[in-house]
Amino acid sequence: MTQSSSLAERKPEPQAICNPITRSAIFIVATLAPGAAAAQTLRDWCADVAALTRSVGKRVPGGNLSCVCGFGSEAWDRLFGGPRPASLHPFMEVGVEGRRAPSTPGDLLLHIRAEQMDLCFELATQLLKPLGQAVTVVDEVQGFRYFDMRSMVGFVDGTENPEGREAVDFTLIGDEDPSFCNGSYVLVQKYLHNMTAWNQLTVEAQERIIGRTKLSDIELDESVKPSCSHSSLTTLEENGEEVKILRDNMPFGRPGAGEFGTYFIGYARSPRPVEQMLENMFVGRPAGNYDRLLDFSTAVTGGLFFVPSADLLEQLAERAPTGQ
Repeated sequence: MTQSSSLAERKPEPQAICNPITRSAIFIVATLAPGAAAAQTLRDWCADVAALTRSVGKRVPGGNLSCVCGFGSEAWDRLFGGPRPASLHPFMEVGVEGRRAPSTPGDLLLHIRAEQMDLCFELATQLLKPLGQAVTVVDEVQGFRYFDMRSMVGFVDGTENPEGREAVDFTLIGDEDPSFCNGSYVLVQKYLHNMTAWNQLTVEAQERIIGRTKLSDIELDESVKPSCSHSSLTTLEENGEEVKILRDNMPFGRPGAGEFGTYFIGYARSPRPVEQMLENMFVGRPAGNYDRLLDFSTAVTGGLFFVPSADLLEQLAERAPTGQ
């Protein structure tokens, strides 16, 4: 095999989707300004993301700094034209009256992770600076690890995350969409919790809602775990096999403002599993048998993004739609 043919067959390098969960994260969602100049600015920026991340990361060796960039459906067409990722579409609102997962504006997603917040903060600053007025940040959340990876409601989060080869298989696109190999889809939501009401429940009542024990993080036996528990409704099977997503949720909050939340972020090789989980949670499986955690948690944002491979992200700088 010649060197040229070997390089031609090399699969693109993915972005840092499967990196280990860190102690700190910043989630940024931005919208793209009108006009060709704004689109060109964002395209040019795509070529510099990896270099900026490396430069900032060198300041703290071992800080595990990374950044994942994703693009919304409408922005993809405006920025890059065709071909487009096979399953990329706008996030559609899910739910029923009084219990909804809203769809909110978002063209660009930045998921920045590190062991310490100063690294995340510096990279966010350096990434946003060259974009200038080309984008408007519509949501920014600083997340933190809460003790032993507890969610804001006190239970361990991400217990069932796939690891190693399994994580790759569940999150990265393969031969089903070869033009976008080693890309991924990511769905993000910001949830706010009514901690006053939640803390009035007994631990046993909380465990029935989550479907796991609070202290030891053991899944409740099927004979006692309610079908409306969070664990039950977010477990998916296809042809007898469990289908998983990769979560990197982070708590966030402002105690002085009474704000206590969870930033949900789920990666998968297709949007379908995450969307099905939300359908189960907000509508119910069957309809009406909804996730009782939603009696205490309200989704206030929601968006679906495509995450190109790291190689494709750099190449997108040169890929304007026809006519631009």
